[in-house]
Amino acid sequence: MAAIDQQASATTQRAHHAQSAQRMDNSAAHRVVIVGGGVGGLGLATRLSESLGRAGLAQIVLVDRWPTHFWKPLLHEAASGQLDPATHQLQYAVQAQRHGFEFEQGELTALDRAERHITLSALHDADGREILPARQIAFDTLVLAMGSVTQYFGVPGAAEHALPLESVAHAEAFRRKLLDACLRANHARRAQTAHAATPVSINIIGAGATGVELAAALRDTVRLLNRYSPFSLDPVRDFRIRLIESSGRVLPALSETISARAQRMLASLGVEVLSATRVTEVRADAVLTDGGAPLASDIAIWTAGISGPPVLRTLDGIAVNRNAQIQVNRTLQCTNDPNIFGLGDCAACPADDAGAFLAPRAQVAHQQALFLARALKCRIAGEALPGFVYRDAGTLVGFGREGTIGSLSNSLLTQPVFVDGWLATAVYKLIYRRHVMTLTGFARMALDTASHWLRRRVHPVIRLH
Repeated sequence: MAAIDQQASATTQRAHHAQSAQRMDNSAAHRVVIVGGGVGGLGLATRLSESLGRAGLAQIVLVDRWPTHFWKPLLHEAASGQLDPATHQLQYAVQAQRHGFEFEQGELTALDRAERHITLSALHDADGREILPARQIAFDTLVLAMGSVTQYFGVPGAAEHALPLESVAHAEAFRRKLLDACLRANHARRAQTAHAATPVSINIIGAGATGVELAAALRDTVRLLNRYSPFSLDPVRDFRIRLIESSGRVLPALSETISARAQRMLASLGVEVLSATRVTEVRADAVLTDGGAPLASDIAIWTAGISGPPVLRTLDGIAVNRNAQIQVNRTLQCTNDPNIFGLGDCAACPADDAGAFLAPRAQVAHQQALFLARALKCRIAGEALPGFVYRDAGTLVGFGREGTIGSLSNSLLTQPVFVDGWLATAVYKLIYRRHVMTLTGFARMALDTASHWLRRRVHPVIRLH
């Protein structure tokens, strides 16, 4: 389905590419090119188009290698099969038409800072035929919002045998492997083979928010799969879900109170937590650690760390740190080129004067997009740029049917407030709805919410194919 969507979107682009390029070439407006259509990039393109674009002060161009946008905090639900990503994706071409910006599908391969243009790779269909050639796109202001990629820290076999969770394609690959493992295990029990008593082993490497939420979602999934005969395995006896964390506790970036509560909730779900355990090698059928014997592994997934996309290291002298993140200052401008901005996971943004940097989180990207929507107005008007100030709104971690825990904070509170129960769950769900409303408006968000509510009552709550 993703390949069909990509081919259809690219074919549409090919039909309009020549006239779009001509329109860009003839425009005297300030050209803002945004590379990356994630939380920050797409939100920024939408806001700038509704303000500077409609006023004729700027031309906004969004670039992404995929044809659709998906909110990454939902990837664990897609991977566990409890959410159909096709019903939560937003087509960039549709968003561009509705809000008045240009969309170019392609992957960034090069940057010429002197000439102020970027190069996109050629786009090919599923048979390898070229749809669009390699292209150059000129800019006056370039915003790099390219997100992040999985960091394997050089662990042998990790890149080959541990799935990442960066995109819908990765979530679908994990879900497919899970269903296949369940079918094999169910057949072994029915046929009473030598492996009949062996549980399906799922190893999640990294107990940050993504790993913890995935582990909890998988416990819900195996319970739901038990209803259907091809997957009629005992949710407790026939599955072994492990969280492996190198630090001393789960959710190490959050408070000890939240971490301790999360540990108890994982234990109640039957998730095995191996803290202070470092993975030394990943094999096709096992995960090796410094803690003892190899751990059996039907599926391994790596959620232990991220870095900037490797292409950032190759872009015409752009300053990056050792984690391949763009080095930016308080205005989010690249430290060695004021015409280039960085936001979101791919940017190393100062958090304070002591040398700390903001963590790669969706709310950071969201706030940076809001900031740049204002700051670029100042830039085009020839005014001094303000400095970005991050305001932590707290963190929530979902545990499926067990609920949600976390902390909330704002400028009126002297310190974050721990929350759980219905309030935490309601806020957790509203965060995504706010994101949808930001992109589509209240009316479409309301209709989208109603359609998802109806869908969950008509269709199975778990994807079985």
